[in-house]
Amino acid sequence: MTKSELAEALSKDINVTITTGSGIVNTIIDAMTETLVKGKNIEIRDFGSFTVRHYDSYTGRNPKTGKEAQVKPKKLPFFKVGRDLKKAVNGGKV
Repeated sequence: MTKSELAEALSKDINVTITTGSGIVNTIIDAMTETLVKGKNIEIRDFGSFTVRHYDSYTGRNPKTGKEAQVKPKKLPFFKVGRDLKKAVNGGKV
């Protein structure tokens, strides 16, 4: 599902224009992004949670040349699936 498909589904569900639905989806995504940038977690009960994981620097290898390269420390968003979503994906009832 794309962002525009989500906005369309939302607009049909709550009976608003696609423009309004798109604005709502953008607002939610922007709020989630801001929260993760601040280093805070997002928890949506039974769906899952978003966190930011910190990775230290390490020595890696360039796959083409095999030459060693230093990889800088970084932060990456991580999603942990919730119980109900896991059941639904595996064919169980929610």
